[in-house]
Amino acid sequence: MNSNLLFYLIIGIIVIQFFIETFLDYLNYKKYKDPIPKELEDIYNEKEYKKSQEYKMDNYRFGLFSSSFSFLLTLGFLIFGGFEWVDQIVRSITSNSILMTLLFFGIIMIGSDLLSTPFSYYQTFVIEEKFGFNKSTLKLFFLDKIKGWLMIIILGGIIMSLIVWFYEWSGSSFWLYALGIIAIFTVGMNLLYSRLIVPIFNKQTPLEDGSLKEKISNYASKTGFNLRQIFVIDGSKRSTKANAYFSGFGKEKRVTLYDTLINDLEEEEIVAVLAHEVGHYKKHHILINLGLSLLLTALTLYLLSLFIANPAFSYAIGVTTPSFHAALISFGILYSPISEVTGLIMNILSRKFEFQADNYAKTTYNGDPLISSLKKLSKNSLSNLNPHPAYVFLHYSHPPLISRIQNLRA
Repeated sequence: MNSNLLFYLIIGIIVIQFFIETFLDYLNYKKYKDPIPKELEDIYNEKEYKKSQEYKMDNYRFGLFSSSFSFLLTLGFLIFGGFEWVDQIVRSITSNSILMTLLFFGIIMIGSDLLSTPFSYYQTFVIEEKFGFNKSTLKLFFLDKIKGWLMIIILGGIIMSLIVWFYEWSGSSFWLYALGIIAIFTVGMNLLYSRLIVPIFNKQTPLEDGSLKEKISNYASKTGFNLRQIFVIDGSKRSTKANAYFSGFGKEKRVTLYDTLINDLEEEEIVAVLAHEVGHYKKHHILINLGLSLLLTALTLYLLSLFIANPAFSYAIGVTTPSFHAALISFGILYSPISEVTGLIMNILSRKFEFQADNYAKTTYNGDPLISSLKKLSKNSLSNLNPHPAYVFLHYSHPPLISRIQNLRA
């Protein structure tokens, strides 16, 4: 396989993906000026809608600048031998293949994150602050960064070390062992995410006794949903935006409500949102998504096993000494078009699942409070009421608000 051909293919993929994403963002940007859909005219008054438009336009302009910076940085790093430079630094420190891999990805990850930190800062403390969303502090912002780095170093380091070790031990069959590691990790995270990971960043407290808890318990009993754990998370310490999610399965399943959600919605609306989350569980969406995720991981790892030992993949990104870590970078870029296709399929399925969960909430509880809750959440987050269909098709994991309301009223 010709490394020069792979190099130009990598460049082509990066360039084409950038221009496709930029064009899609532009199509979406042009829709910001559209009037409010008739079905959603009760969400905003003229002043509020203008604020929503300004928020999306500010994000579009900032996103165009930050993505262009990232695009040019990636191209420059690739063309001017950045990967070879990092590889040489790593080889000057150690000759152990596992340590080399960890240091190689560690330098790239931390370097990339440091370069993106000013953009994250601007997004949080300028744009989000300007429109009243940000509740984070500078201390919390950097603490989150450090905690995120430590988690990636520890968890990512353990997984990557095992994968490299299995590669050296079993050769091209390593993908089976790697799949096993990732499967155990993925299932473990689904089971224990709220118990082990969330407390590192947020405080969780059991929902207090009262009418809301009683309504939730009554609904869970009515639908045969054994719900023993309802928690409230202090999302308000970072943002005014609200959310709720369902995690785990079996004895570890729990519903988590953001404190902002409880503050923004009426009790009937909160139960309706919960009914939607229960719908995901009852329709087995969590297990289906988990199974599909592991199948896609298996496909990726199998294809990786076919090419990882080919020196051309290392040479293609300018690394003169073939290695697992260099070939992995090259493969990741070359695989990205396939990843885009599988991501598109997963988004289509996800939107279907959202409709199914909405329908479950409508039939087991009530569609009207779910509609009003969706409207409130959309208004409070200044979400896009007029997304471009092409952007929705390629990127939305949830149907647009107007589609969900039309479905709930059908």
